[in-house]
Amino acid sequence: MATMKALVCRECGKEYPTKAIHVCEMCFGPLEVKYNYEEIKKGISRKKIQDGPHSIWRYADLLPVEGPAFLGPHAGMTPLVHAKNLGAYLGLDELYIKNDTVNHPTLSFKDRVVAVAITRARELGFETIACASTGNLANSVAAHAAAAGMRAYVFIRSKAITTTSIASAAR
Repeated sequence: MATMKALVCRECGKEYPTKAIHVCEMCFGPLEVKYNYEEIKKGISRKKIQDGPHSIWRYADLLPVEGPAFLGPHAGMTPLVHAKNLGAYLGLDELYIKNDTVNHPTLSFKDRVVAVAITRARELGFETIACASTGNLANSVAAHAAAAGMRAYVFIRSKAITTTSIASAAR
């Protein structure tokens, strides 16, 4: 199913094919996916989502990927926690907060977006992935790239490196 129609500039509206580009060639605006909702409607249902895998990939028809070779099979589906005290303070009886500290594989909320991004990168033929991060994103990119058999490069500002992080990296 072709769920992605095009990439569209959020600033000027120019459309591009769904290839490996990230900014508009006309105005340098960010690009976002324009979905083919008519095709999506033909194949999606509440039952299909409920019967899907217990991960983010049960929503694959709504994500910017084309094939079934998903990376991060356990990303997503983190529990909701009833925040009774905060709810009481705010005057809400039913306030729930998503607990992303149990996301897989790195216990970070970044695992969802990285699983989708690296799945798409692999579909586009990339063998290397990179990011600039000092924390959750770096961990998630490294873990997902390793699982995909891809090379990963993580760029960290030199001021962010401490004796502790150097010692940890050396282990």
